Amino acid sequence: MSFGENVALARKRKKLSQDELAKKVGTISVTIGRYERNEIKPSIEVASKIADTLEVSLDYLVGKSDIVLDKSLVKKIADIQKLPQEERDCVNKMLEAFLRDFNAKKAYS
Repeated sequence: MSFGENVALARKRKKLSQDELAKKVGTISVTIGRYERNEIKPSIEVASKIADTLEVSLDYLVGKSDIVLDKSLVKKIADIQKLPQEERDCVNKMLEAFLRDFNAKKAYS
């Protein structure tokens, strides 16, 4: 999907009007409408504000990823990356075990 389509979809998921989004990113609703119709592209700074407001990644907005990342999960991942290597390895093993068990349950249900 295009940048504009992704902005519109994420905005609607957050139940924001174009006017509400515009106020949060420091522009006007007409401009948000033009972004959503792919008539114009925002600066990287404005695109970043839109992503932050809609709690999605810039990769999602520009169509490089179709996954909408949970902002709190992204923060946890960043916190995990700050841990010493031994603790990161432990967290990775726990995640791998959890995901393995989840996928096994899903496969047998």
